[in-house]
Amino acid sequence: MIRWVYEPGDSWDHQTLEETSTSTLQGKLRDEVTCLPRFKTVGFELRSLGHSALNHCVLRMGHGLTVVVWGGAEPLVFVAQGQSEEATCRAQSRSGAGAAALTLALPLQAAQRGVEAPALEPEVLSVFVPPFVSKEDSPVTTANCAPLSTGRRRSYRKKRERPKPEPYTSPPGDPKVLELEDVSVPNDVDLLALPQLCFPGGVCMASEPKEDYVHFLVLTDVCGNRTYGVVAQYYRPLHDEYCFYNGKAHWESSRQTYGCLLTHLKLCKDFEVDDHIKEFAAKLSFIPSPPPGPLHLVFHMKPLHIVFPSRVDPESPVIDLDLHLPLLCFTPEKVLQVLTCMLTEQRMVFFSSDWALLTLVAECFLVYLHPLQWQHTFVPILSGQMLDFVMAPTSFLMGCHLDHFEEVSKEADGLILINIDSGSITCSKALGDDVDIPDIPLLAAQMFIQRLQSLQLHQELGLAHCSSSTDLNQGRGRRRVWQQKLNAQIQQASLQLLVDTFREVRNHLNYEHRVFNSEEFLKTRAPGDQQFYKQVLDTYMFHSFLKARLSRRMDAFTQMELSMQSEEDRRDGVLVSPRRPTVEKMALRKPSPLRAAHRRMVVSMPNLQEITVPELPPRNSSLRTAPPTSCSSSGKVLNVAPKSTYTFKIPEIHFPLMAQCVHTYYTDFVDLLSKAMGLLGPDDSVLLARYFYLRGLVRLMQGQLLGALLDFQSLYRTDIRIFPTDLVRRAVASMSAAERAQTEQTPELKRLIHEVMDKPGEVAKADDRVKNFELPKKHMQLEDFVQAVQESGIVRDTSTIHRLFEALTVGHQKQIDPQTFRDFYKCWKETEAEAQGVSLPLAVMEHLDKSECVYKLSGSVKTNRGVGRIAMTQKRLFLLTEGRPGYVAISTFRNIEEVRSTTVAFLLLRIPTLKIKMVSKKEVFEANLKAECDLWHLMVKEMRAGKKLADDHKDPQYIQQALTHVLLMDAVVGTLQSSNAIYAASKLSYLDKMRNEMPMAVPLTTSETLKHKINPSAGETFPQAVDVLLYTPGHLDPAEKVADARPKLWCALREAKVTVFDASSWTIHQHCFRVGASKLNCMVMAEQSQVWIGSEDSVIYIINAHSMSCNKQLTDHRASVVDLMAQDGGKAPSVVYSCSQDGTVLAWDVSTLRITSRFQLPGRTLTSARLHRGRLWCCTGDSIVVVTTAGLPCQELKIEESLQGMSTSILGFQLVPEREQLWAAPAGYSVVYIWSLQDLAQPPQRIPLPDCVEISCMIRVKRQIWVGGRGLSQGQPKGEIYVIDAERETVDKELVAHTDTVTTLCSAEDRYVLSGSGREDGRIAIWKVE
Repeated sequence: MIRWVYEPGDSWDHQTLEETSTSTLQGKLRDEVTCLPRFKTVGFELRSLGHSALNHCVLRMGHGLTVVVWGGAEPLVFVAQGQSEEATCRAQSRSGAGAAALTLALPLQAAQRGVEAPALEPEVLSVFVPPFVSKEDSPVTTANCAPLSTGRRRSYRKKRERPKPEPYTSPPGDPKVLELEDVSVPNDVDLLALPQLCFPGGVCMASEPKEDYVHFLVLTDVCGNRTYGVVAQYYRPLHDEYCFYNGKAHWESSRQTYGCLLTHLKLCKDFEVDDHIKEFAAKLSFIPSPPPGPLHLVFHMKPLHIVFPSRVDPESPVIDLDLHLPLLCFTPEKVLQVLTCMLTEQRMVFFSSDWALLTLVAECFLVYLHPLQWQHTFVPILSGQMLDFVMAPTSFLMGCHLDHFEEVSKEADGLILINIDSGSITCSKALGDDVDIPDIPLLAAQMFIQRLQSLQLHQELGLAHCSSSTDLNQGRGRRRVWQQKLNAQIQQASLQLLVDTFREVRNHLNYEHRVFNSEEFLKTRAPGDQQFYKQVLDTYMFHSFLKARLSRRMDAFTQMELSMQSEEDRRDGVLVSPRRPTVEKMALRKPSPLRAAHRRMVVSMPNLQEITVPELPPRNSSLRTAPPTSCSSSGKVLNVAPKSTYTFKIPEIHFPLMAQCVHTYYTDFVDLLSKAMGLLGPDDSVLLARYFYLRGLVRLMQGQLLGALLDFQSLYRTDIRIFPTDLVRRAVASMSAAERAQTEQTPELKRLIHEVMDKPGEVAKADDRVKNFELPKKHMQLEDFVQAVQESGIVRDTSTIHRLFEALTVGHQKQIDPQTFRDFYKCWKETEAEAQGVSLPLAVMEHLDKSECVYKLSGSVKTNRGVGRIAMTQKRLFLLTEGRPGYVAISTFRNIEEVRSTTVAFLLLRIPTLKIKMVSKKEVFEANLKAECDLWHLMVKEMRAGKKLADDHKDPQYIQQALTHVLLMDAVVGTLQSSNAIYAASKLSYLDKMRNEMPMAVPLTTSETLKHKINPSAGETFPQAVDVLLYTPGHLDPAEKVADARPKLWCALREAKVTVFDASSWTIHQHCFRVGASKLNCMVMAEQSQVWIGSEDSVIYIINAHSMSCNKQLTDHRASVVDLMAQDGGKAPSVVYSCSQDGTVLAWDVSTLRITSRFQLPGRTLTSARLHRGRLWCCTGDSIVVVTTAGLPCQELKIEESLQGMSTSILGFQLVPEREQLWAAPAGYSVVYIWSLQDLAQPPQRIPLPDCVEISCMIRVKRQIWVGGRGLSQGQPKGEIYVIDAERETVDKELVAHTDTVTTLCSAEDRYVLSGSGREDGRIAIWKVE
């Protein structure tokens, strides 16, 4: 039907559209319009632009007339407007930045007169995809860049016919079909559904102008990719609305940008609107997305300077919104409830009367969860026509207008309804109060609430002392700085919540087999928290979290977890053994009704003792409100200031937008970037990388492919994290043959192209799933048994599992049946749970060290010192007396001289008794252990042997190994429960047998010189060979964390892994992280925050010493990098020399990472080099060549000639400047040769090394030469170190270092020497230098 709405009181007939031809309708309109009162008719014309329905009209008629047309499936509204006595009514077209622009005219006059207007449906009229360059100019501007685009992007608009002189001659019933221009819609946006999202509440009419309105859209495709849009709406006599897509989540900057646009649009005339929007869209299209990092982009849009922020790092989201918005709408307790619903992946619907708040608040909650990611449907705005979406059975997060609250709550079941306006959270009708939304663990929740309560959410309180700013941009700048600081604090608080909630997941992961033992993890949770964890463990979000943990991803969660680690956690990283609560943690347990409910394994909580745990409140069946708690220092958010940021102002874009204007803009952009790069200091590599990124991007748009690739090559060297691999790959693929040949002539670009195009990408793992541990269901041979035990988390060391296999198969076929493994696993876990429940009285804990743990408790026994239970820690045995609990010392393991299992007579019985004789006491301890006697006899002997070996070899790993054997013995006896159970358990008495059968008497010199041993392969299945060691001294920098200021020991292991120790405590600072995929040959400290590592794959990896990540790579070598040398002098070297096996030597400027000099030794194979007095001494195997730093030869020492015909090569050499000597070790000989630097032609002196088989490394420390290799000790091959006095040229010490070859030596400030060994040993020894 067609209805004409005009002045009240006038009556128009209704006529069916199908029966009305265009000419008839036009005639009727002419007749009716001429009869309208108070309007002067100046004529009009009517055009039919629909298919069979009249749905577009252009009317020229008297001033003020409003015509509303409904017809067909898509009703439209037209408003007559104009000046004086003439008005024009038309369907306006608007444009957006690569976006759909919707335009509607509303019946304002009808609304003013109280006429009820029916529902209206908007439609998309035009899509503009900038840049808007004329067809004749476009080839000039974009020809070179065409291959990079996915297709020809053009604007879209419904074409209009020009008015014809004879508008009434068209035949009846033959309307012209509207033609559409071809267009590539940005991001494949559905233009049919788009209008509903732009008008989610329907098209509204107003009798008077309203305030401008902006809201935000998030469109998600089936793959989870999100496209972001901004809808800007303003009121004029025509109601226009525009939607812009930028694909990025820039909220605050978009709001400011469109606010500037609307200000201009309201002042311009109708015919100027398109030009203004095209200009605006072009500005946006020419603004590149800033790369991750501290550089933000600024552009000018009158009257404001708009800042487009970048993400902090490639893994983080863009934070361009006020993260405290949810904290203004909800209490901290309600915020926790929303986060709980998201973590358990509920079906959630947000409600608000403000469309903009729906998206902003939902996005804030997504940021709170970072680095966890919501992976389900996310539609923050639903229009009235889309309400049936909430009936979806899967998890989702959606948003509706508050007007639909009752409807949604009644029609949909099982929804979590979140009212933003009132700050309330309820559930939809079916579940009611019975919905079981679990609570986040109480302790983590309390600290999160306290942290939020300590935040300053109101800027006015912080600026009360400041004078008012008269500069608009200055005031906005203050606001931005305040908001950045508050955002950083909120992110820190939410991240601490996640770490407090999930930190103990790592204790139940097996990295080698990618297994998570969910059952055991749940058992360690408090009963009150288990429902929460059960639901979370089944979510996609948690599954992705596990994949990241098993891949050892260094994300925000891992970094926060490391920063919150206690010293005990660091010790646990070195001393791998079954975890038990320490005395320190037992002391933190306070008597409370919550004790039983919240007993768990707490790894680390800051200032835990200061938290007062309230009594357990009754749990509601729905969303429980956490009780208020007193704020303590532990609950305050860490006062972390946001990282320093910098801005770069992009140039102005000149109009009209012709090809020359675009060219000028790009040229200005490159000039400004080049100027900014020239002003950077030598240490500003972070900003330099961002400038390289932007300049390469702009040059790529200019079509200057060679210049762009050079910039990207510099970026690859400076910060590989932000290197746009896909973009560079497409750029290279689009190059012509001539351009490709030109790039091949530049060595740097040739290597870059090889890295990006020719080198195969990282091969995906065949199975990167997360497996849940399951008990085996079939018989297992040794290999299957090893995997099953490792997956269970009981033991990781392969050799120990081999001994366990022998124990469990004593007297049986060499295979384990499923029932035996199940019984063994049950015994192990029951013992572990019992140990977790041990609670010692304070009077007992006073006698123990805070790091001690109770690993085994006997039953109640009678002893010669009273009745009680014998307790075993890693250091001692003591009696826990019964009745009134007390502590009775038995002995430390170091003090035990003898352990015997015997029997004593009691009436007619012989009772098995354990006797322990101490070194310092004559009295013998006796305990009637009865059935437990033989087991305790084995365990005490193994612990005594472990302690003895640990003392002799200064290696605490022996104690940890003994503890593991002891607990496995206990589990084996509990599993077999047969007459041969003790014999089977004795198979695990490895250290006691080793000490008795193969006594390893440590030489006195070795014992006096050796200080400590550490194991860089702790937690690995096999020991790893130590290839390179590097000691970096500590430094005090107030801007850095205390842990970063401590000295460190860097260990390069055989499988391209690096482990970092805190050299002040010899605890692990950073577990194994991979550097490349090939063997690592050398390391050097280039500056306090950089460690350079040379690899077999010819790449130099630059490690950030603070983040422990590799952001930079130097790829100029073509062969294996064999040595790195830092220039002497100064606190930090300014030049680093690198040598590769093919004889290439490069000099690098540390600050710019540019090559300052390059030369190659012709026909030489380099093995090592030294820098001495401005000369490079290069070892080529059969000779030592001395060259200047520019590569000019000075002299050469030929080994074969000097050694009178001996055919050999040099493994390593050292220079002793004080004595003008060169010390070298030839391959295949156990002799060190000494040449005089004054005359290399003279025959060398010889120093033979006793019992030496081969030499592998040597270093100079003070006036000593330390030589490492392999020798014979007591007839057995051992890794040995020979300490030679450089002045007397004699061997002072012969140190038995390791059970395998000494592979590398390193000096620590000339006070200590550190030695690494081969894979049979895999340990690092720390020696005292005298």
